[in-house]
Amino acid sequence: MSAFPYTIKATDGAARSGVLTTSRGEIRTPAFMPVGTAGTVKALYMDQVKETGADIILGNTYHLMLRPGAERVKKLGGLHNFSTWKGPILTDSGGFQVWSLSKLRKMSEEGVTFSSHIDGSKHSLTPERSIEIQADLLGADISMQLDECTAFGCSKDEAASSMELSLRWGARSKAAFGERFDQALFGIVQGSVFDDLRRESAERSIETGYDGYAIGGLAVGEGFELMCQVLDFTTPHLPVERPRYLMGVGKPIDLVEAVARGVDMFDCVLPTRSGRHGQAWSDYGPINIKRAEFIEDDTPLNPELNCPASRDYSKAYLNHLFRSGEYLSAMLLSWHNIAYFEDLTARMRAAIEAGEFAAFRAEFNARWAQGTSKG
Repeated sequence: MSAFPYTIKATDGAARSGVLTTSRGEIRTPAFMPVGTAGTVKALYMDQVKETGADIILGNTYHLMLRPGAERVKKLGGLHNFSTWKGPILTDSGGFQVWSLSKLRKMSEEGVTFSSHIDGSKHSLTPERSIEIQADLLGADISMQLDECTAFGCSKDEAASSMELSLRWGARSKAAFGERFDQALFGIVQGSVFDDLRRESAERSIETGYDGYAIGGLAVGEGFELMCQVLDFTTPHLPVERPRYLMGVGKPIDLVEAVARGVDMFDCVLPTRSGRHGQAWSDYGPINIKRAEFIEDDTPLNPELNCPASRDYSKAYLNHLFRSGEYLSAMLLSWHNIAYFEDLTARMRAAIEAGEFAAFRAEFNARWAQGTSKG
């Protein structure tokens, strides 16, 4: 029995609308989780994040263990109290960030040793230490098993070896997590782009038994079409009664197509990273607000969004802020982008519950193709 019950309210094809009930509130799915890397969703106040419709945010184990330190966060009341976010928090295991530090880490059966990118200090991350940081020190509502992310382009033998290591680390993560009634643990399915490895990883992860199942090792260079193919042969092997989480994804079109394939949860740094660089997201793709065409454009980004950044400021003003190097520029575009992503998932939930997701998907794809064809 899962610590957090997951209720599917409606289905439309493979798409699902549901509710994951946690001790800190409900998470409506499909759900987009804004990324709070260091205990903050960059450039936003937590009440702004909540007002966009976000039910849950993501915290980053790697960054928080290095600064200010997981023990210090615990001393200060846990990540919820420290950050002032009162809703559910999912933390990643730290594995992806450590994986990306290819020149600063050493992998073994026991775990990973690595040098901090901040000051070069030495650290060790094992499945047991990752769970201690996430569940006990940060106080995450949902923790992730420690896994090894497989680089796109690896051989099948390399993918299989990495998958086996992740499965062993998952079993150790589960043992360290134990039985909890107010926190959940998600497993991670690996296997790169190989259908038989993905199936095996899913089946053996189910044997270990998790409260939810993430699909890892995507959005690492394989491209949109191949990502969709991997989802096609992976999600059918995941339990219907547990939430499915696609890690690190992605663009709006990625979310729509993943929901069409049965995915429930997402996270990505894209909305705030784009916002800091002058890019606003829409159904038609990204808008580069720094372009000269917006210098005298007095229309807002999206008057239909219930977000002041989307509704109350003209493109001309936003263009001026970026050209002037004003901090407010990143704040407003990040706010708009998070609001847009949350609105997109809300529209998908409504379409699924109305039995109209196929039409929604077709219309969205048409708008996306129209916008992105213009460059």
